[in-house]
Amino acid sequence: MIITGVQTLPMIPAIANIRLLVVCLMTLSVALPIAIISLSKLLLLLCALALLLFERRGATPIAGMRMATPIVVLGAMLMLAASLMWSTGPDGQPLTSWHKHGKLVVIALLLFLLRSRREVLWALAAFAVGQTFMLASTWLLVAGLPLPWARANEAASSHAVFSSYLDQSMMTACFAAVCWHLRGLAPGPGGRRLALALLVLSLACVFFVFRARSGHLIAIALVSLAIMWELPQRMRAGALFVPLLVALVFAASSDKVSGRLMAVVHEVQAYAVHEDVTTSSGIRINLWQRSLQALEQRPWAGSGVGSWYQEYNALQTRLSPGSNIEYHSNPHQEFLLWAVELGLPGVVLLGGLMTAMGLDGVRGDRNTSRASLSVVLALVLACLFNCALYDALIGDFFCVLIGLLLALAAHPQPSPALRQMRFA
Repeated sequence: MIITGVQTLPMIPAIANIRLLVVCLMTLSVALPIAIISLSKLLLLLCALALLLFERRGATPIAGMRMATPIVVLGAMLMLAASLMWSTGPDGQPLTSWHKHGKLVVIALLLFLLRSRREVLWALAAFAVGQTFMLASTWLLVAGLPLPWARANEAASSHAVFSSYLDQSMMTACFAAVCWHLRGLAPGPGGRRLALALLVLSLACVFFVFRARSGHLIAIALVSLAIMWELPQRMRAGALFVPLLVALVFAASSDKVSGRLMAVVHEVQAYAVHEDVTTSSGIRINLWQRSLQALEQRPWAGSGVGSWYQEYNALQTRLSPGSNIEYHSNPHQEFLLWAVELGLPGVVLLGGLMTAMGLDGVRGDRNTSRASLSVVLALVLACLFNCALYDALIGDFFCVLIGLLLALAAHPQPSPALRQMRFA
């Protein structure tokens, strides 16, 4: 028997072992190198195809597939595929970009493959093990210990393990939120204390180790949201001031937070005066301006999947000759990427996808709903300054975590009365 929170869960039946093993490998892999993530996605797809072909219809109810998110994901992939017909992207790029968007399907695959609450809890445990391993590796790097598996560029200085400090800071902020909201699911008598310890280590990592502004913003937003939910109802009116207070606290206590906030001001000023595109903020502003100009040219159908860089390069060369910046495959803003590729309908589609995620997430109990809404909020914020769904690894992370939380919402814990009826 396995004790999880207040539940007593039996072991997974042998017939489901392979399916669950593949799912757990997928949820674990988002804390590992991209090669393992790619292999895990392939196995996940093959497992789903095998079930579609050989599983007896109606054998097991698939609660997760009744949600809106899988339908919107399918619609998005079909719309992106249709845009291949008018894409202005160079040879090979449209299909490559469509494949990168395809990681969204992981959400639907997880909802299809996870058939019970106990399976979701196993998959969530595998996810937590992977994130804990990555978090522990970061702190070992901070302590100055060389790790042979830390393959990220400048791992010794940035303390990121397998990806960039930008990606890992956002992942760690989301993991902190999951540890807080789902701490009641941690197994064993010391499970809650372990979850809280991981929460503290995660937030310390985001604010005092990594210097990624996106990670700082997401962590501030998620901490503020958690505080707001814990406030008594009579104090909710003051919740609007919570993010400002949280930001001030961390800016005052962390040199990395305050330094990066000041850097934004200086970089924006440098771009406004000299059009300096050598800084992080300057590059983003340039990319966003060109993306909006590309949208103005084709506002209703877009330029097709995989066309962004072609459109950007043409505009950059014509409007600002001699100021070309290094190659970028996306505008570092997910909404603008979809706008250029699919026009204004693409922005509506992406917004609809995130809305569906949020609405499906609140189907669960209070803690599951809060965890789901926190991660969806983190995704929205990440997409405002990065192509968080399009990029490798961070996009896989968000798709896996959202798929897990929606599956948890689709398989709520039975009420005490219902459990008594089942065992009567």
